[in-house]
Amino acid sequence: MGTHTKINFTDFPEQGSWLGKKFRICFNYDTTKTLTGICVRDDREAPGRTIFKLDDGRYVLSTECQCQPL
Repeated sequence: MGTHTKINFTDFPEQGSWLGKKFRICFNYDTTKTLTGICVRDDREAPGRTIFKLDDGRYVLSTECQCQPL
């Protein structure tokens, strides 16, 4: 757990252009096995997180996968 000055009850980091868009996701650069999902967070400013919600309900960070816009 932690705190960040840009995130509180009323404020959140500015979001980028990936927010709400559909992506193809793979892991460990293995493009023979892909999933699809949508970007649910795309911070344009600190803390700089990008998070995808996979169609199977799981969530992954952009640092844990590779992605391609659809």
